[in-house]
Amino acid sequence: MAAVAESARSMPNNNDLFETALRLGDSALILGQQLAGWNARGPTVELDIALQNQALDLVGQARLFLDFAGRIEGQGRDEDRLAYFRNADEFRNCLLVEQPNGDFAQTVLRQFFFSAYARALYAGMAAGSETDLAEIAAKAEREMAYHVRHTGEWVVRLGDGTEESHNRMEKALVALWPFVHELFMADEIDLRMISAGVLPPFDDVKADWLGSIQAVLERATLTVPEDDWMPSGGRAGRHGEGLSYIVSEMQSVARCDPEAQW
Repeated sequence: MAAVAESARSMPNNNDLFETALRLGDSALILGQQLAGWNARGPTVELDIALQNQALDLVGQARLFLDFAGRIEGQGRDEDRLAYFRNADEFRNCLLVEQPNGDFAQTVLRQFFFSAYARALYAGMAAGSETDLAEIAAKAEREMAYHVRHTGEWVVRLGDGTEESHNRMEKALVALWPFVHELFMADEIDLRMISAGVLPPFDDVKADWLGSIQAVLERATLTVPEDDWMPSGGRAGRHGEGLSYIVSEMQSVARCDPEAQW
């Protein structure tokens, strides 16, 4: 039966693999850049270090995905060229990661939502048919499992804490919840990658994600808002104005001297 299932899979084409790797790499890169904004601004020294370590994990994942994308594209663009010499509308990150840092509550909840999603996605990808992406995902899944535990503890601590911390978490939940739906909206590229066994079915990823976040939100005495506005389009290059500022700051040094050697 396994052999039959393997033979029934379609072969992924390079354009789809390139776009998929960009989506994965860009989401990790932008979120890593966002977390870097907390450098020396965290509520405590310990949390400051924890956030920067998570940022480094994400940038490391982005490097691997973008390196793969560059090799698949075959146009001479390496990870640095893809990170620092594309315009904001060429980025393929999900909208969730480009949402403002806000206060500590919003940053923690954004990180928790994305980490739980990425852990579930990478766990499925680790058994996927594309060897290079599967190896990257297997390593990244272990890192994201730690992010889920760390940020989940803080969601509970703040949500079930003081009246002030609870209100801030509620405000963050209302602000961020609309952007989680895009994570599970499969377009034609995603569907072909799922058919080829490169990506896991998004329904499975969503079920895993919901199991993780519902348990934490319940402990945090937080109620999921009703579904209403569901923005999408980030992975097709349609972004909010804020991404242009994030990308501009991230690329400023590299663009000053594109040929510099470090």
